[in-house]
Amino acid sequence: MKRILLRNTLAAWLGTVAPALAASGAREDNSGIFVWLFLGFCALIIVAQVIPAVLMTLGAAKGLKKERALAEEQATH
Repeated sequence: MKRILLRNTLAAWLGTVAPALAASGAREDNSGIFVWLFLGFCALIIVAQVIPAVLMTLGAAKGLKKERALAEEQATH
């Protein structure tokens, strides 16, 4: 009995929610190319800042690795 009640409740709830989920909400404002140009420019700015940060992080990691190897080598002698 509980399963039937649960199934019917779930079916009724999904039946009322489905039209809301199907609504597209799309609008046409004919500004597509300007939006994509703006987003592309933003992406260029982000990439221009991320690449040097990644390179510096890799350089720092490489330096720490060399420093640790040198310390281990001195400790063994």
